[in-house]
Amino acid sequence: MSDENSHGKEYTLEADSELRFEIEQKDAKVLVTLLSGFAELFGTELVKKKKYEFGVGAKVAIFTYQGCVLHVSGKMDVCYMSKETPMVQYVNCHAALEQFRSEAEERDKRGPVVMVVGPMDVGKSTLCRILLNYAVRVGRRPLYADLDVGQGAISISGNIATILIERPASIEEGFAKTAPLVYHFGHKSPSSNSVLYNSVVSKMAEVTLQSMDSNKRTKSSGIIVNTCGWVKGSGYEHLLHSARAYRARAIFVLDQERLYNDLLRDVPSNVHVVLLPKSGGVVERSKGLRHESREQRIKEYFYGNPRTPFYPFSFEVKFQDLRLFKIGAPPLPDSCMPIGMKAEDNKKKVVAVTPTQALLHHILTLSFAESTDDDVIGTNIAGFCCVTDVDMERQSVMLLSPQPRPLPPNSLLLWSELQFMDNHA
Repeated sequence: MSDENSHGKEYTLEADSELRFEIEQKDAKVLVTLLSGFAELFGTELVKKKKYEFGVGAKVAIFTYQGCVLHVSGKMDVCYMSKETPMVQYVNCHAALEQFRSEAEERDKRGPVVMVVGPMDVGKSTLCRILLNYAVRVGRRPLYADLDVGQGAISISGNIATILIERPASIEEGFAKTAPLVYHFGHKSPSSNSVLYNSVVSKMAEVTLQSMDSNKRTKSSGIIVNTCGWVKGSGYEHLLHSARAYRARAIFVLDQERLYNDLLRDVPSNVHVVLLPKSGGVVERSKGLRHESREQRIKEYFYGNPRTPFYPFSFEVKFQDLRLFKIGAPPLPDSCMPIGMKAEDNKKKVVAVTPTQALLHHILTLSFAESTDDDVIGTNIAGFCCVTDVDMERQSVMLLSPQPRPLPPNSLLLWSELQFMDNHA
């Protein structure tokens, strides 16, 4: 990169254009300051003269409706201005949702439930963030449901989660993730256990729709639902299931005409299906980058980030005190099943797990369920810990945990296929 980029450069943006940049180099740092005009990042307004810092992995698109001047310093891998942006279409979608919300408010009905769908890496999470930010900026309190178990925008991967959005996302750190409702799934893709995934989604939809009714402002504000990037075959069936479970009023399809036409054919006629372009700044990620992103989310759960560091605890738990289970038993042929049971019932069965060396590095989910007689699938979770060592001689494991010892009494731990290598030890 040129020296002028390191020392800083001013960019003058015209109306309805954006500045895009990416940072891939480790330890790189970019500072952005709005000098004049108005600008926003994914729906959050930038404050004039305030310095915003971005680090490795940042993919940034700063948009202006009226024009602005930005000062940018630091090393970037890519940096350019673009007039080709779908932001005007996105704000039109927000305006249409506002009409639905106003009607819902007048009639004391539930506001619009919107699903954002599309293949991987088309900007679904970004569009959700934009729509949520616009909603809170006009005084709404929408719910945000994240059904993407592969990446996880609210919780870590392997879970689905919902939070109430009361203020715009912070420029550097996104939405405040206080008091989320999180349900355990335990896998990185719905394909690992489709029956369980649909069951968890149905439960989350039922609880979320009920909770809307307890607050008038949230009730009329509606829900924005983020979905997985698996849109073919069984993945498409999951989308249809989610649309039914959440009683979706609108489905925004990003960048795939075929999916748009399939949904037009298969969803009820009172559901608005809208095809939207993806942003030119959206970059396709390799499998390795997706894995790194998952690891980073788990690391932040335990250790925080440079601005807000956390200091987790490490302690030993004996095998005999470890109440460890997984959801989903190996499949049995129908002929081996008890009378009246189907093979798919096994997919939701809670099965005891015997601790072995294979537990090493696995994430364990701490459930609020106190016994396997409870509805484990439909019980929200308290948090996560990670197995950092398994000692077969001492019959014990070492756990990395945000809370000090001991584990809560009667705590059920649920196995997850997600793993995390703790390099801080």
